[in-house]
Amino acid sequence: MSAQILVTGGGGMLATALGKAFGDVAELITRADLDITDADAVRRAVAGRVAVINTAAYTAVDDAEANEALASEVNARGALNVARACADTGARLVHVSTDYVFNGRATSAYPENATPDPRSAYGRSKLDGERAVRSTLPDAAYVVRTAWLYGAGGPNFVATMLAQARAGNPVSVVTDQIGQPTWTHDLAERIRLLLDVTPGTYHATNSGSCSWWDLAVAIYEEVGAPSTLVEQTTSHAFVRPAPRPAYSVLGDDAAQSAGLPEMPPWRDALARALRTDFSA
Repeated sequence: MSAQILVTGGGGMLATALGKAFGDVAELITRADLDITDADAVRRAVAGRVAVINTAAYTAVDDAEANEALASEVNARGALNVARACADTGARLVHVSTDYVFNGRATSAYPENATPDPRSAYGRSKLDGERAVRSTLPDAAYVVRTAWLYGAGGPNFVATMLAQARAGNPVSVVTDQIGQPTWTHDLAERIRLLLDVTPGTYHATNSGSCSWWDLAVAIYEEVGAPSTLVEQTTSHAFVRPAPRPAYSVLGDDAAQSAGLPEMPPWRDALARALRTDFSA
């Protein structure tokens, strides 16, 4: 008998955390076993499920600039395939999206109903995926936007900075990008709780905000490395194909209105993550 909940993208960081949060109730399926761009395969995988959590995505933000069609095939068409399969079987869908659907020019937290304005191919493809999910499952889909994810099971900024801190190496980190570092464990727990409230669009990040430089300093401090090794720089020193949002803070009024508590502060989450996911 199939597990009640199907988690796509089973080899990624978030899926790893979801597996721990849901236990035997969930089945994690990797891309090798399920390509969400294959509509027939998706229908077979979704059959008999109560809910699907779609974490499968094309996440190579810079590569997407030169491969937008491929990014859209996964992030938009793939999301549509999953949504249609859920509609056919009556399953609910949690679709994970991103802060990149916004332009990053705000000066206060983006509410869930803020007008999207992506500035990158990746952001456009994820927004198209959101729209496909909502139009197909208007009453049974949770679109969950998150940002600055880190955790066990994949490469991420925290893992990179932690290795540098433990080696006592100096690093240069930007101060002009502000966001919310989010531990996959806490996001997985939020998704578990969201399944008990009304479907809709929700933001799910650890609370508070900081710059990438602030986060790097916190990592160095947590492991006892001199924070003076973390030098300040700006985005102009790290030009990339895809523009990064300067401001990626997401408000979570929808979740709190649904009776859910604010997610833990990012610095507290970091300390817990370093003791568990990143213990030496």
